[in-house]
This record gives sequence, C-alpha cells and structure tokens, in this order.
Amino acid sequence: MDIIDQLRAFVATAKTGSFTAAADQLGVSNRLTSKYVAELERRLGVRLLQRTTRKVGLTPTGQDLLSRAPTLLDELEDLLSDVSENSRGLTGMIRISAPVTFGEIYVGGLIARFAAQHPGLMFDLRLDDGFVDLASDGIDLAFRIGQTDMLSLKARKLGQMRSFAVASPAYIAAHGTPDTPEALQHHACIVDTNRRAPRRWDFVKNGQRIRVDVQGRFQVNSARAAADLAKRGVGIAYAPRFAVSDAIARGALVPLLPELSGVPVQISAVYLEGRALPRKIRALIDFAVTDLAQADLL
Repeated sequence: MDIIDQLRAFVATAKTGSFTAAADQLGVSNRLTSKYVAELERRLGVRLLQRTTRKVGLTPTGQDLLSRAPTLLDELEDLLSDVSENSRGLTGMIRISAPVTFGEIYVGGLIARFAAQHPGLMFDLRLDDGFVDLASDGIDLAFRIGQTDMLSLKARKLGQMRSFAVASPAYIAAHGTPDTPEALQHHACIVDTNRRAPRRWDFVKNGQRIRVDVQGRFQVNSARAAADLAKRGVGIAYAPRFAVSDAIARGALVPLLPELSGVPVQISAVYLEGRALPRKIRALIDFAVTDLAQADLL
C-alpha cells in the first residue's frame, strides 16, 4: 500500500476529525480511508489517532506527524507536478479562495478562461469573505482585497479597487442627488458590513481624503446585495466598481459625486511563504494580472 495514500488519509482524517469527512474530501470510501490510516500505524509501529464513537482525535505522536506531513505532501506533489508539467503541460488540482462577491463576479470566469488553455488542470474554488488559513485549509492561492499583514504569506499585486456611491434613478427622483460627500449624512445609506469601517465612507478629491459617517436602515455583508438594494431604490450604496459596473451600464444605477473616487484598495494574489511556487500557480497568477487589466472592473 502506498505510503503517500496513507499519509494523505491520515492528514485528511486528522484535520476533519472524521473518517467519513476525510473520505469525502479524498474521494474514496470511508472503509478505505480507515484502512489506509491503520496500515500507516502498523507501518510506523505507533498509534496516531484516538478513536471514539463520536470523533477521531490525535495522539501526541499523531500531532507531531500532522505538523510535518502536510508540507511534505505538498512538496512531493509540487515536485511530481513540475516534472510532469515539463513534459505534458500543467496538470493537477489548484485550490483557490476568494471573497464571495468578487469570486462570483470575476474569479469564476477567470479560472474558466485559464482552464480553457490548460485542459489537464482541475480547480477547487472556495468563496469566503473571511481570510481563510491557507495552510490548514490546503489552499494554493487566495485572492484578497485589502492589505495582507500575515508574515507567512507572500502577495502579488493584481490591481487597485475603487468604490463609488451609487443610487437608482427612482431614489434620485424621490430624494434628490447629494452634491457633496457631507450631504450623504442626510440620505438613506446601505451599509456593507464586510468593510473594515462599514459606516465610514472614504473619498479622495484632489489628493485629499474626505471621510463621511453614514446611517441607514439596511446593512448587509455583501457588495452585490448592497448594489441590489440600491437598484430597488431603498438607498445609496457604496460599492466596488466590479459589483456595480453592469448596473451602471444598463442605467439601473447612477454614479453619484462623479468628481470623487473611493480610496484605492489593493487586490492581491497571496500564497504561502517558504515554499517553491509550483509552475501551475505561477502561471495562474501571471494570467490573472493580464486578465484583470483587460476586464476593466477596477
């Protein structure tokens, strides 16, 4: 029995706490996953997992192996992929994380366009507005909006995102158009709680930052939902261009305060520090740099 399969089964079981969940993750049967782990324990002559009727836990030896095995498996997979890719093109799985709205509007299409050029690749796209742990979740590449401060990550800048205040023609007809940022304080504003300071909207004019505190009946944790509410005429949204560009083009939303723009926020591709970047990940990042510039979403 292959030690690599045994290690993969052990890591998946240890991380999920369940043979069933590990089997689902690996795409094999529950029985085979349990068999792989048992074979690994016999091979090593130690018990790695504590099995109960409800959960699988780690022994001290298992904890030590779990701290080292994922890196070992990643490096082996990268080595084999690079050797294979040099002769047969890019192959294997790429696990990607992205914010929900940005992932739905852009990243899904990005990987479809990239996949068309590389038929040997598979993709696992996970959308989450939280900053996932790349190491524990097995993520190869994450798209991040905003500053990444974690020392364990390296970042490649893809571009800068700007946000705009927008409203529907119906809202403007009923409530008028704010002519200054400060006038937003007297309007119904839709608050996106995914922002670092949801009720503080920042603008730039002639290089100067202008901050406005806003209020409103509606708060959501999605730029797309904020834009949808604005299209219904219930208030003014402050949303990134990628979330409102289509609605503006169709006339469903109207940009407000055109002489102002939002403070630019960096969009990056991030990956783990301290390991050689596989060729397929480098290729995807390079493709994203060009593709995002052509998408005209920022």
